Amino acid sequence: MSPAHFVIFFFVLRSYSCFASPDLQTISLQPQYYNPKLAPKSLSSSKKFEGSSDLVQLRYHMGPVLSSPINIYIVWYGQWASPQKLLIKDFLLSITASHRTAVSPSVADWWRTVSLYTDQTGANVSRAVLVAGEYADHRYSHGTHLTRLSIQQVIGNAVRSAPFPVDHKNGIYLILTSQDVTVQDFCRAVCGFHYFTFPSMVGYTLPYAWVGNSGKQCPEVCAYPFAVPGYMAGGGPGALSPPNGEVGIDGMISVIGHELAELSTNPLVNAWYAGEDPTAPTEIGDLCEGLYGSGGGGGYIGQVMRDGEGRTFNLNGRRNRRFLVQWIWSPILKACAGPNALD
Repeated sequence: MSPAHFVIFFFVLRSYSCFASPDLQTISLQPQYYNPKLAPKSLSSSKKFEGSSDLVQLRYHMGPVLSSPINIYIVWYGQWASPQKLLIKDFLLSITASHRTAVSPSVADWWRTVSLYTDQTGANVSRAVLVAGEYADHRYSHGTHLTRLSIQQVIGNAVRSAPFPVDHKNGIYLILTSQDVTVQDFCRAVCGFHYFTFPSMVGYTLPYAWVGNSGKQCPEVCAYPFAVPGYMAGGGPGALSPPNGEVGIDGMISVIGHELAELSTNPLVNAWYAGEDPTAPTEIGDLCEGLYGSGGGGGYIGQVMRDGEGRTFNLNGRRNRRFLVQWIWSPILKACAGPNALD
């Protein structure tokens, strides 16, 4: 997504006990396929393009991609329950294929589209992703309202206090704010963003991404399609059931996927993007916002799956997890792509 903002495509949070245990989660052997039509966009124009990249002019600008094994350093800012952390980490750890690879369509299959992007040497985005470190900033070191600059200060604190190394070559820093933390432009114009730290703020140039938990603040905006606008109540399509029973966290996971895909292909905002303005680029996640399966567009999210309990998903992950994650622009197909495609 653009370094300035994650453009909102569509317009609650249950208790922590609503998380389905990965060991107890019901697995439907024959999930049902369907393509629901949901509330139309109204806050912003879609950046989704389903045609040729000749129209969107996605280009490589000669900068680096994350071609070395990717080490993710997570800052849990605010109050986080252990099941919430585990769910997000299960998604991140599902990116790397292993001997315990989930059945297709899987998160690792989804990341293969990201790994098709290369740098000027021909090196691909790495398919090896590791959670290399975690830091719990549960005392709200910079308060319960963060700005774009104070987010960098949070990273600086984590690096200077030594829970995290300065990982120039392989590291990316993922700041996740809890549901009680407000962030500059959150809900109004952004659900997450990525950029790089300023040496004047942190001491180093490090790629990072921020994503917030919208569960109590704006689920109808940032946890689409698990919440719909209030004006839809009493008529029209209803919200979809989240695959892990958590509107806020399940909604975050798709935004995290969006940001990681773009951070990996455009870490210093000089690699893969469309448009001529690097301060507001259209990136590989922006091109496919709101699209989760074949036949998407015109209010339809695309063909996805629904298990026996009505929970909606399009990807399988480790430990029998399931996720609903948006598609990504493919440089080969020159169209939005995902492993659950039916054609």
